[in-house]
Amino acid sequence: MHTHETLATEDAERADKFEFGARTRRFDGWRQHAFVGLSAAYCLFHIAVLNVVPLDEWVFRTIHVTVGSAIAFLLYSARSTGGGGRVPWYDWLAILLSLACCAYIWLNVDELIGRTGVLPTQMDAVVAAIGTVLVVEITRRTAGLALPIICLVFIAYVFVGPWLPGILNYRGYEVDLFFSFIYSMEGIFGMTTAASSQFIILFVAFAAFLQASKTGEYFINLAIGLFGGVRGGPAKVTVVSGVLFGTISGSAVANVVASGMFSIPMMRRVGYSRTSAAAVEATSSTGGQLVPPVMGAGAFLMAEITGIPYTDIALAALIPAGLFYVANYAHVDIEAIKQNIRGLPRSELPSIPRLLRQAYLLAPLIILIWTLLSGFSVIRAGTLGIVAAIVTSWLSRETRMGVGATIRALDDATRQSLQLVAVCACAGIIVGVLGLTGLGGRFSAMILSIAGESQFLALLFAMLIALLLGMGMPTTAAYAIAAAVVAPGLQQMGIPPLVAHLFIFYYAVISAITPPVALASFAAAALAGSDPWKTSFESVRYGVGAFVVPFMFFYQPAILLQGDALSIVVAVITAVLGVLSLAFASEAWLGMPLGWPMRGLLLCGGLFLMGGAWWGDLAGGAILVFAYAMARIYRSKNGGS
Repeated sequence: MHTHETLATEDAERADKFEFGARTRRFDGWRQHAFVGLSAAYCLFHIAVLNVVPLDEWVFRTIHVTVGSAIAFLLYSARSTGGGGRVPWYDWLAILLSLACCAYIWLNVDELIGRTGVLPTQMDAVVAAIGTVLVVEITRRTAGLALPIICLVFIAYVFVGPWLPGILNYRGYEVDLFFSFIYSMEGIFGMTTAASSQFIILFVAFAAFLQASKTGEYFINLAIGLFGGVRGGPAKVTVVSGVLFGTISGSAVANVVASGMFSIPMMRRVGYSRTSAAAVEATSSTGGQLVPPVMGAGAFLMAEITGIPYTDIALAALIPAGLFYVANYAHVDIEAIKQNIRGLPRSELPSIPRLLRQAYLLAPLIILIWTLLSGFSVIRAGTLGIVAAIVTSWLSRETRMGVGATIRALDDATRQSLQLVAVCACAGIIVGVLGLTGLGGRFSAMILSIAGESQFLALLFAMLIALLLGMGMPTTAAYAIAAAVVAPGLQQMGIPPLVAHLFIFYYAVISAITPPVALASFAAAALAGSDPWKTSFESVRYGVGAFVVPFMFFYQPAILLQGDALSIVVAVITAVLGVLSLAFASEAWLGMPLGWPMRGLLLCGGLFLMGGAWWGDLAGGAILVFAYAMARIYRSKNGGS
């Protein structure tokens, strides 16, 4: 029979062998140095243009996509394995074509502004078609098949639409007009690429510099020091690490791989099953995309699409993110009580005095948040955050960043950005098709006709679309497409833009733990050696409160900090009680085992508390008090056990 320590060792060995992104080539020698130099220069170029040397928007976005694609063709193999460091001839051809597309737009940008999508030349159309194919292919390599397939369906629709019935019918476009339109500021180089070129890559660079300065490591040690020794400590460390990493990271799967390497073996060691450990990690890492300031890059894209200031979006997302983690923490704590899972021995916890002495590592994050709240532009705030990370690292010999470490951080930033560059460009194709064909407007009209006067039905429809699009697709792309398809309809029904877009974004995020294609859960299951399906459903159970929270945006706008202070405080209190009630119902435990009648009662109570009506608050509160009283009576009869 395996001990917990043996199982944890096996999990650690599995984690060490786990490779995420097997398509990535591994260079050595001079090739490695050359690639790192090119990759670092790409990131440095963006920082320079955004702060010092402005470029024409179209030219800048073109370089962002095409040079990013060229680097990605070097790094990502076309096949399922990396193939060592050899780059085949067809990838060199793709690189040359990417750079040729870049040069063509740069040299002809003034003429292209006047004729794109209206009177394109034959060469315009050829370059645009080649560029579009390259974007779809690099998205396939970096993000999988889901988004490219959807993109190809939309491209096909442009040409078959005139022969389709009903809402899908439209007049049609010539091939040259379509490609010249889509390979312009109206499509690939439109608002999605605007967000990735101006904001996303900058904040990914900020995260890379924080990691290089050992702030990411400090996050983990801080979480272990504060929560590792309490009941169910390792799982609570995972939850808290999810919050901390969420402030700087933009990918649920990347979070799982980064923190799951240490958290899953640690949870297994104290008694959590493989499935539970993987589910806790997946849920906690997924929630990180809801945490400001980065929010999985979604906040920047949302600001670009809606025109709402980024700081307003980040502030509005604070309480919903908090509710996600309150629910997650409650599930973890209840399971620890039920299974009598203890924390780590005090001797294995980091020294609190030492952690306090290293608190200066949080300075870059504090400076970033302060500059954003003080009215600095997002670009200036992100740049100052990067500078602060470098300067802060010099305060200790252990964390000091020299030239080599700075170059490696720039290289890491580029590598982590490539998928987002490709995804945003590919999503731009879909957004462009929706605008060109008018399908987005017709789809909104269909939502209005199906939902009638019911805003609840419209929101339910939006939820399903966001969850479906998010299955197997990066959050950024899922949100961009869902926002283009359903947000206009929600707004026409009187739902405020901030509510509509945060609602869609929230479900696009939690699709990462939603079966049947739950990317974060699958990654965690691979690390833990658990069944992916069981892990996915367990992840949903841990995050069950998260599936209700977005509806509170509509029924209780105070959750988004809309309204007076009293209404916000009341909304937060009732929402917290609501998600706790749902956690008790889901875990079938409230100081005692709960049967189905009591679980159903707590479920109703939780929904009442989260509904926003005064009578619902009273009813939900009464149910929760009744359930708690019953638990106290049960405990007193059983000697407090």
